[in-house]
Amino acid sequence: MELDHLAVAGQDLAEATEHVTRALGVAPRPGGEHAVFFTHNTLLGLEDGLYLEAIAINPDAPKPDRARWFDLDRFEGAPRLTNWICRCDDLDAALAALPEGFGAPVALQRGDLRWRMAVPQSGILPFDNCAPALMQWEGDAHPAARLTPSGCGLETLTVSHPDAEALAALIRPHLSDARVSFVTGPAGLTAAFSTPTGSRTLT
Repeated sequence: MELDHLAVAGQDLAEATEHVTRALGVAPRPGGEHAVFFTHNTLLGLEDGLYLEAIAINPDAPKPDRARWFDLDRFEGAPRLTNWICRCDDLDAALAALPEGFGAPVALQRGDLRWRMAVPQSGILPFDNCAPALMQWEGDAHPAARLTPSGCGLETLTVSHPDAEALAALIRPHLSDARVSFVTGPAGLTAAFSTPTGSRTLT
């Protein structure tokens, strides 16, 4: 698996987008709407083929017949960095190598972008949503290649959890990325970025 993108959630999309803008000094661009889970997003292109999305429930869309991804149905409070997403060449094999709880593949599409995302039936990822969401892109199309460079690059992603050692033991055999670290503490994510105005932190 490889780090693909990061997600900042908010109670509405404007709040989530503004949170990213304030933190990094660069505004995300309009993204689109998601079928199945009825969310929408804005996007910020990062260096090294990564991107950042601000995401929220789409108030103009119907309610899905299942829990939304990224545990958005239970989201409350200020916007914040909530999820990290890793892509796999073979999502089914990756899920088979991990304990239950990472979810089952759901086929998704936005325009000509097609992918499969493993989403738990509850919408809640293991380790209080601190475990990565897993996905597989279908075809060569990828959002990062279409986004205007922002001048921002991920320096570090710190995954904090009371049981960080167990989470690291689960993920490390499958992910080799020096930017990602696991620390013992309250559940949450912190990312440091290089930006046009210097190093900045997003929580």
